[in-house]
Amino acid sequence: MAILGKIRERSIFLILVIGMALFAFVISGVIDGNSQNTASSDPVGIINEEKIESEFFRQMVDQTERTYNFSTIKSLNLVWNQTLRNTIFEQEFKKLGIDAGKDQLEQIISSDDNLINNPNFQNETGFFDFEIFSNYISQLKTQNPQAYENWKFQEKSIIGVAKQRIYLDLIKSSNSMTDVEAKKQYHLENDNVNIKYALIPYDIIEDSLVDINDNEIKKYIRNNKKNYEKDKTSSIQYVIFEEKPTEADLLEIRSKLEVLKKRQVVYNDVSKLTDTIGGFKEILNNREFIEQYSEVPFDSVYKSRGRFNNEYADILFGLKEGEIFGPYRDNNNFKLSKVIDIKKNASIRASHILISYKGATRSNSDISRTEKEAKSLANDVYREVRRSSSDFAALALKYSDGPTKNRGGDLGFFQEGEMADEFFAFASKNRVGKIGIVKTEFGYHIVKITDKDDLALIADIVLKAVASEKTSNDVFRKATQFEMDSKKGKDFSKIAENEKYKVRQVTQIAQLEENLPGLPKQRNIVRWTFEDDSKEGDVKRFALNGGGYVIVQLTGKIDKGLASIQDVGKEVRKTILKSKKEALIKKRFQKNQSFDSLAKNKNIIIETASAINQINPTLPASGNEPTIIGTAFALNEGETSELIAGEKGVYKIILIKKNVVADLDDYSNYSKLILQKSSQNLAENIFKALESVSNIKDNRSLYY
Repeated sequence: MAILGKIRERSIFLILVIGMALFAFVISGVIDGNSQNTASSDPVGIINEEKIESEFFRQMVDQTERTYNFSTIKSLNLVWNQTLRNTIFEQEFKKLGIDAGKDQLEQIISSDDNLINNPNFQNETGFFDFEIFSNYISQLKTQNPQAYENWKFQEKSIIGVAKQRIYLDLIKSSNSMTDVEAKKQYHLENDNVNIKYALIPYDIIEDSLVDINDNEIKKYIRNNKKNYEKDKTSSIQYVIFEEKPTEADLLEIRSKLEVLKKRQVVYNDVSKLTDTIGGFKEILNNREFIEQYSEVPFDSVYKSRGRFNNEYADILFGLKEGEIFGPYRDNNNFKLSKVIDIKKNASIRASHILISYKGATRSNSDISRTEKEAKSLANDVYREVRRSSSDFAALALKYSDGPTKNRGGDLGFFQEGEMADEFFAFASKNRVGKIGIVKTEFGYHIVKITDKDDLALIADIVLKAVASEKTSNDVFRKATQFEMDSKKGKDFSKIAENEKYKVRQVTQIAQLEENLPGLPKQRNIVRWTFEDDSKEGDVKRFALNGGGYVIVQLTGKIDKGLASIQDVGKEVRKTILKSKKEALIKKRFQKNQSFDSLAKNKNIIIETASAINQINPTLPASGNEPTIIGTAFALNEGETSELIAGEKGVYKIILIKKNVVADLDDYSNYSKLILQKSSQNLAENIFKALESVSNIKDNRSLYY
């Protein structure tokens, strides 16, 4: 079971566990492949007429929540996106007859370092043996059925990835570039121009001189439907009633802890007598005392100074055994702390350079040096470190085989039991600054001790800084009163203003939103806004996870379809305004558009730009202007353009010089480079292309 745990947590399997689990495949002779998938009459989605059944989809979401500790909506979106991707690709695989089996599975598994270096799956010669791995999986079926089911789940994912590899390899093999295409791309990237241009900015025309009516805006929206199609959205306004402790509440909590410091005489209801109770400082049974008075159990772990993430760490470590400190505020708690024991210099910080060898525990598969060679190299590196100890980090980056090489070999603080015994023994016995060689099962370590600190066992009596019952009742009363007043038809904002409550507004909430500004993880609020019974103006109270309430009013509901003027009117108005100003500018300057005449106008910008490239079509003082740069490349040297509309205004340009690079003698290497770059995002680009032509119905909001 531990091995399967490692399989699930490391390398490719970390991604694959969520991946392609919708598809059932088999390894001949290893897995029987029988898969149960109970159909549901209500699919969570339909992708090109293929239903995604809700029951199995829910199981995937639940498992993702448990495995990665994600929220429901984050898990939902992750599973949906992966399901969408895998289903679309699988549909393509079926069309093309692409399949994968044991050979492809073996290829993927045999490329994972965590598996091939696992001694449980190695043969007598020390190499990974897929048959041994297969036999292990077969044994799980009877010895550990749960682990076997987990493996079957992962197997589906792995084979799905194998099929994607085959599919992408087929596409890559058909992807080519002719010399003519390569030459064109080469000049596109490297040719440049020197130009002089006049920019007539759009704001030369006052907005008040341009008339735009609602009919024009509506027409523009209709003519550009793809840009203005909207999903269902809702809008709300709300007031939060936080359940925070008052100063009086905090003082009372502090007083409760203060009393525990000293001996108390209390009345015993059972014996009808007075009892004397020892104070925290003098009692011997710390665990029993803490269990009686603290809201957090006794922690018997020795901790380093860095584990006390507050301003009082130095004070606590300065106390003697048996001394107490507090009460003091630590984040959302009040504490009374007592030092029980101090271990001097038991927390150690060190850096190391690991020289591994073939066969050492966790050694990388590409390490071929023998143990003897590793020892010799370690001695050489040790001598180099001794000569220049200040360059330890650079030498770690150069020589170390350990995962800490990129941070100079720094291991951070550690204590007994967290390192190999030989390593800790050296570190604990030697002073700060000491350098030496230590051999462990992982190889040879050149060790430098960089710091030491004490470990402390500290007993804490903890009371949470929470609102008192009186404060909680007061918050409830205010929230309820505000809710009732708002439901009576009174103005929500006006009531809040009168009571000096802060009103927050959120617009365009999507159906699958989870987090709202100031309100994280409030899926229940979002769902309510989209329910059929919820109408504009409705008010509802919701309890907050951390205590308190939020009173929400639904201020708007927009159905799926074309956006209205209210939604995109400002955006569309700017676009139309720009277009009309372009026409007015061209009309104004059509008879007087020579460079000399334009230069006389103080509102017109005259600039010169050199080495402008089509790949990065940016003009100084203007920004990104692809249309203008493209026009410049179409001109002959010395030629002047007509007035051209750009992003910032209307331009007139003169091509001063076109700088054309010399042709390459051979474009084959350049073609390979271009194809290599394009293949880096090949899978994502193909998926986007397939998705754009797919018919997708998303029913997630019906279930979550």
